[in-house]
Amino acid sequence: MADSRIGVLPALILAIGIGFAGMQVAKGIERFRMAERTITVKGLAERDVKSDFAVWTLAFRRADNDFGRVQQALTADRERVLAFLRAQGFTDDEIDARPLQVQDLLAREYGPDQVALRFNGRGQVVVKSARVDLVAASSNRVDPLIEAGIQLGGEGGDGAPLYQLRGFNDVKPMLLEEATLSAREQARKFAADAGARLGALRSANQGTIRILDDDGSEMDSSRTIGKRLRVVSTFEFTLD
Repeated sequence: MADSRIGVLPALILAIGIGFAGMQVAKGIERFRMAERTITVKGLAERDVKSDFAVWTLAFRRADNDFGRVQQALTADRERVLAFLRAQGFTDDEIDARPLQVQDLLAREYGPDQVALRFNGRGQVVVKSARVDLVAASSNRVDPLIEAGIQLGGEGGDGAPLYQLRGFNDVKPMLLEEATLSAREQARKFAADAGARLGALRSANQGTIRILDDDGSEMDSSRTIGKRLRVVSTFEFTLD
């Protein structure tokens, strides 16, 4: 009788241990599931802004079989362009007259033996200004230069100004704040529908801030004064 009681005791202790371990395993799974109760949302924010700087390259070309005539024509063209820009109201600090360049096409190592015009010259006057409205208006008033025989162009081929947003970092915090608020509101509504309460922010991915045309198109945004900033940020919240 005593021996049977002695045999039951280790079995009872073993059963209690297994039961306690099972309870701990169950609690661990519960904590794991609770830790995985999260929601991932994306916050979209857009803001229309205006460019704060412009770069306008007025390039001009001349070609002739006489070096001196090309040089003289380029010099005269540069003076006309400078006079035009000053008449528009630009200051000398905003105007950069680049050195003239004349190339002898027959002097090139791998050039053709015969060319229509031997000397090809080019010049550039670059306007760099924060007065973007003045640049935009002046770029539409170049008809007198064309009528004077100046062959205008630019680095992009059409001579149009390029508009920049140099104050981007000033706008960036506000844009990201809007994206965060948008994402939090979406997450809050989802949590309410699910019968839960929105918890803390677990992780965030800022995303890439894109600078688009003011109509939101994917075209080269440097061509427009107005710009649209867009960011899609990703946030992960816990659910309580």
